[in-house]
Amino acid sequence: MTLSTEDIEKLAVLSRIQIETSSIGSISERLHSVLDLVNQLGEADTSMVEPMAHPLNAIQRARDDGITETDMRERFQSLSQHTHDGLYLVPKVID
Repeated sequence: MTLSTEDIEKLAVLSRIQIETSSIGSISERLHSVLDLVNQLGEADTSMVEPMAHPLNAIQRARDDGITETDMRERFQSLSQHTHDGLYLVPKVID
């Protein structure tokens, strides 16, 4: 696939980036190398690879669902000077 100067300028507009006219040549070369790599990946023999339609069909190892932390609310509230009925009191910042 070949990219013209107009194609690169259109990509720049769609990407919302500014490209200087003097750098279009180097950008074109870099894009061609990326596209060549994609073409090489497309030519790879994947006939022996089983397609994965969705990762949720795979078996997932899950840990036991158990409580690993303790309730430390009272301890944290004891560190604050301003609490009321289990809530932290803070100064008003918006009128």
